[in-house]
Amino acid sequence: MAESAAFDLVCSSLQRLTSLTSLEARGTVRLALKEAGFDAREVSARQMYLVLKRVLPGELRSRGVQNTDGVCEELARTVAAVSEGAGSDAPDAIFQRMGGD
Repeated sequence: MAESAAFDLVCSSLQRLTSLTSLEARGTVRLALKEAGFDAREVSARQMYLVLKRVLPGELRSRGVQNTDGVCEELARTVAAVSEGAGSDAPDAIFQRMGGD
């Protein structure tokens, strides 16, 4: 089964913006999605945006990626431009799964 457009876009952009290989970028994004309770096949642009803001920066720091905040901001701008239907999850439910208040 194919991954969502948001997943593919973020992975290819992450590879372009960092020294991560395609496999490393995809694995890192998958781990961030898993931590947030999402699946790469179904994640919407809106859900991915939240993962980029709250989870991915820590994953990138743990892999020694430089300028993680700048990279994640650029990725968030890119994914915000994806015209995709909003996910079925309310923001409150997403943040609760991610351990937010």
